[in-house]
Amino acid sequence: MVSIMRVATFNLQNMRLRLREGRPVLDGAFDQDQSNVQRSVALSLADREQSAKVIHAAQADIVALQEVFDTPALDFFHDNFLRQTGSSAYPFRYCIPGNDGRGLNVAALCRSQPINVKSHVNLTGADLDLSDLPPELREHRLFRRDCLELDFAGVTLFVCHFKAPYPDAEKAYIIREAEARAVRKIVEMRFDDPRRERWMIVGDLNEPGPGDELSPSALAPLKHGFSFDLLDRLAPGTDWTYEVPGTHLHSRPDRILVSPRLAQEYPNGRPEIIRTGMTGPSRTRRHGAFGDEPNKACHASDHALVYADFPGLE
Repeated sequence: MVSIMRVATFNLQNMRLRLREGRPVLDGAFDQDQSNVQRSVALSLADREQSAKVIHAAQADIVALQEVFDTPALDFFHDNFLRQTGSSAYPFRYCIPGNDGRGLNVAALCRSQPINVKSHVNLTGADLDLSDLPPELREHRLFRRDCLELDFAGVTLFVCHFKAPYPDAEKAYIIREAEARAVRKIVEMRFDDPRRERWMIVGDLNEPGPGDELSPSALAPLKHGFSFDLLDRLAPGTDWTYEVPGTHLHSRPDRILVSPRLAQEYPNGRPEIIRTGMTGPSRTRRHGAFGDEPNKACHASDHALVYADFPGLE
């Protein structure tokens, strides 16, 4: 029987553990800093039940996560929500404090133990010899969150969450392009010949939607043969993982980029997208969230989960 490694990425949208009504509760999948609406404990619980169901449906061996506050929040979600779905345990869980001012970090759930786990949270542009960056990126910490490196026997993952394209799209573009250049440098420093190695860059890379993008793409340093985006293998219009709030514009910030070797070894590998429970009025009916009013419906996240299979990879 051929073993299959399944890798997923999922932005959990503001998952933080707080004491509410005298008990620990995870914040729901809701951007509280963008609204005056206070979600009830019951709705927050329902949100995270939905989040857990989405991860359970994916049945991934490794789940790269974004917007997790800390390890206690991740552990609480795993023990009290994910395990309640009947999901197999993820005994190896990682969430290292990053540079996000709100404390929302990248994280990972793993069924097997990585050989090595490494944060790159402290790197500056100067550390990576990116001398042409603006001073605030050259002389200070470059990543808005982190680039979390996980080494396994058969593959290395780099879990990322790049700068969102707001409030200043042009400034955000500069930061996001610098983050992409930094990840490329990290990969090049990690491997003598990255083309011949097995690695992936996974996470929310925050590429804007149609009509919002700047040219060239901020992800250009990771393209053009350096890595291959598995979502490019999906038909246009079926590859979206996010809907811009207040619009019907779709984009795909969530990516699985693979090395040239992996792209060659898995020429027919196509990712799957789970959109169940995504937030937003237009998605409430289509993708499985429930509730009579859009702002009362429970949500898994405002992002879809994306996963891909790699048979024989361990």
